[in-house]
Amino acid sequence: MNLDWEELRGHAREVRRRAYAPYSRYPVGAAALVDDGRIVVGCNVENAAYGVALCAECGLISSLVAEGGGRLIAFTCVNGNGEVIMPCGRCRQLLNEHGDADLLMDTPEGVWTLAQVLPQSFGPEDLSRVSGQGAVQPESLP
Repeated sequence: MNLDWEELRGHAREVRRRAYAPYSRYPVGAAALVDDGRIVVGCNVENAAYGVALCAECGLISSLVAEGGGRLIAFTCVNGNGEVIMPCGRCRQLLNEHGDADLLMDTPEGVWTLAQVLPQSFGPEDLSRVSGQGAVQPESLP
């Protein structure tokens, strides 16, 4: 696959300008390519109760789901200076749920797979091994 990483980074840099980061002053923008060709974006949104701030990846995943879902195939995240940064552990877990081990991650050290940045990840398949059931899909809800 021929990905234009600079274009994807451009989307992340653009959306980070909309970040709401008055407390940390650390705006973050994220962008990802979906398996159907769409690009989804997100920015961080802080809150005076620091612990309830939303990372840019949270916004990106929310956009993905709200726009009909799909699987992420390439992801990038940038800071206020436009430099590529790594998602926190919680966000790597979110990306794992909506991508897979082969999700291409733009890192400060080059393009890595999600399996490389989140080895031995925990996901829906782990839950189904115990419960025998898969995740509840939104379309199955009343």
